[in-house]
Amino acid sequence: MTISNTPFPADTHPLVTTDWLAAHLGDDDLRVIDGSYSSVPDAPDVAATFEAAHIPGAVFFDIREIRDPGHAAPLMLPTPTDFAAAAGALGLTNDHRIVVYDSGDMLNAGRVWWMFRTFGHATVAVLDGGLPKWRAEGRAVETGSSQPTPATFQAAFAARQLRTLEDMRRVVASRQEQVLDVREHDRFTGAVPEKRPGLRAGHMPGSRNLPYQRFKTPDNTLPDPVTLKALFAEAGIDPARPVVTTCGGGVAAGLVALGLERIGHTDWALYDGSWSEWAAQADTPVDTGDT
Repeated sequence: MTISNTPFPADTHPLVTTDWLAAHLGDDDLRVIDGSYSSVPDAPDVAATFEAAHIPGAVFFDIREIRDPGHAAPLMLPTPTDFAAAAGALGLTNDHRIVVYDSGDMLNAGRVWWMFRTFGHATVAVLDGGLPKWRAEGRAVETGSSQPTPATFQAAFAARQLRTLEDMRRVVASRQEQVLDVREHDRFTGAVPEKRPGLRAGHMPGSRNLPYQRFKTPDNTLPDPVTLKALFAEAGIDPARPVVTTCGGGVAAGLVALGLERIGHTDWALYDGSWSEWAAQADTPVDTGDT
């Protein structure tokens, strides 16, 4: 194997195609990680699913474990030290180009992509279409667990694309950033109860709604840039102003952030705690209805 100096393709940034990945799997500086996760009760265990079939050479990045265990919200970012230790244990270094995929609809890959970006690793991309597209094209997969050689990864926390609860209090009060809630419309309006017990129904005042399901395509890829721009415009997003993406638990918001990056809208951030954190507070404002 040889090290390739070929960067990720500019025309698909921040994505890579299955053709591109197949051509570069042998590059010594490339690492592939499976970030699959499911919050659905009784869903197949994602670690077992990884062992049943994964892209050759991939390692499993378990966001159920790589998180802040002391926070009430389910999947909050770990500390930079803990993230660096987890990435290093998977054989990842700061010199690697990283391609993230998942076995579903790219929601989880978007979350993992954002995590690496937030900890200062810019050379990370998402496999467009993920494992479903890879397998539909008849490409090779491996079975069994991965056995990476531990390495050293240094995490440099970059707060620009992260919003905390206190940040969001200021955002909601000032309206200086657009808040884009990507939960289902009936959850946004408060027409149905929240999935997690103890959470109020509704949305942050002033936020816009663009359900992440609108990003689904027949071949599991992200919509093309023209379609993405139309979706954001339909949701009332001003392309000249900053955007904060939020969802139920900080996962689907990563996919929509990926969409913003895809159209060149780089002034975005993700609210990590999302509705799981906001709606659990006693003093945070909540609106219902369409606005």
